[in-house]
Amino acid sequence: MSLEGVAELPLHEGSVPTWLLRIMERMSLAILRIMVEEFGPDKVVERFSNPLWFQGFNNVIGMDWDSSGSTTVLTGVLKSVTWRSPDLGLLVLGGKGGNARRVPQEVAAATRLFDLGDEKVRELEKASRLVAKVDSALFQAGYTLYHHALFLSENGVWSIVQQGMNLEKKTARRYHWKHGTSFFSDPHEAVSGTPSGKVLNIVDSRAEGLRRVLDDLVKEGLERVSSLYSQVYNSLKGQVGLTTYLAETGSGSITRVAYGDKGLLVYQPLPHPFEVHRLFKSIDVVVDGFEDLVLARGVGAKTMRALALVSHLVYDEPPGFDDRVDTPLDPFVYSYAIGGKDGVPYRVRRREAEEVVSTLEDIINRAKLGDKDKLRAFKKLRELKIRVVGKYI
Repeated sequence: MSLEGVAELPLHEGSVPTWLLRIMERMSLAILRIMVEEFGPDKVVERFSNPLWFQGFNNVIGMDWDSSGSTTVLTGVLKSVTWRSPDLGLLVLGGKGGNARRVPQEVAAATRLFDLGDEKVRELEKASRLVAKVDSALFQAGYTLYHHALFLSENGVWSIVQQGMNLEKKTARRYHWKHGTSFFSDPHEAVSGTPSGKVLNIVDSRAEGLRRVLDDLVKEGLERVSSLYSQVYNSLKGQVGLTTYLAETGSGSITRVAYGDKGLLVYQPLPHPFEVHRLFKSIDVVVDGFEDLVLARGVGAKTMRALALVSHLVYDEPPGFDDRVDTPLDPFVYSYAIGGKDGVPYRVRRREAEEVVSTLEDIINRAKLGDKDKLRAFKKLRELKIRVVGKYI
């Protein structure tokens, strides 16, 4: 039975007790070993691009079902156990804050370990940067990124999980990416969180015209782009709708500005033309198209808002304004495996949790010794219908 809805991740205080963290690590490693045995590392990495499966794994090991900290804790646990067990054939890189910024160094170490070659290093570094830029600058819904984790298999297959925080709403949303998808046209495997209403979505598949316009403009030169933006900005300057908006609200919202005989949707605030000009003058790499612009150092959310406005007003190619949040299953049911850290649906019982982990470890050890019956019996569990709180899953 599937349950439709969205997963809202509120801010939770506190940390995971050391004893529970050890159980989480043992259980995670046991589950990963069984999954790698059954599916192989490529498929396991791909599974983490599914937010429901990601959250279900989180709940099974005892983390809260609805906490923003579930992303940080789970990826931290998985990073720890995969780097200690490279025979699994998969690694987790990055993490929260400073750990996210170490992805390039960790990519180099991981590709050496898996013998993937220099070309794969460049591919992974580029993918990591593009994914971060898309969710911070091209898909703007009022969330600031603070977590970036890359899941990598020994064959070079990757998934990326990012999380952003909205401090005003005190909620988080998670962005899931899968190897082989487009970076600029409906690129997400899924976005898990609370819908924000109108957003600025430059990677909407219906915004292909905007991306094509910016690609052509950039090829003409950044001076040309800067000049066009100045004209657009000045044409809107002084309008009551825009000035009132800037005076009364902060960033991260859509406002409708009167322009000619129509209302123009503008994502605010917009940078002053001098800021855009100064940024373009400082770019010290060759920018030959839309992708180069996105990857350029210093080009962020404000700049992309400005360029989206140019495309919209001058060339009649608007961005998307629809949010993309889709979570078709409530993964709360998986919390009944061993309970949750904060007592929902019940507090983790240490002895029972350790018994579960020991059972999983025993299955793996027997399978290593040639007793495949135990492992096959474990696989059969997925065919059973387990009754949980009056519902079948």
